[in-house]
Amino acid sequence: MSSSINKKQSDALKHTLELNPNKPLWQRVPTKDESGKYLGDFMMIIPKLKTATSEHRKNTLDALNCVLNRYQDTVVFADLNLKMNLLWVSVRPVKGIILEISSAIIASVPEAKLISDRPPSN
Repeated sequence: MSSSINKKQSDALKHTLELNPNKPLWQRVPTKDESGKYLGDFMMIIPKLKTATSEHRKNTLDALNCVLNRYQDTVVFADLNLKMNLLWVSVRPVKGIILEISSAIIASVPEAKLISDRPPSN
């Protein structure tokens, strides 16, 4: 009996740990919510996260997870690309939410920087 349990656990782990190349971010990021409303999004860079100690990375990930969980009703998608030190977050259309969430992230992860684009000047 023990060997059959271990076999089942082993099979389950293979499926959950299977690594496949990710599709590009632009193919994975949702653009609309379930009711068809357009989502907002923002990017943050977290300098040197890729080269940080594993303890620092874990603490940073825990802090990000804590902030994003606080906004779980608004955050629809989040992706952390460690290779690029880049966090992408897609949110429901709520006035001021991007600034609120990005400020909360910076409060928890001070090295995080919001990447923004200026509107074209006329």
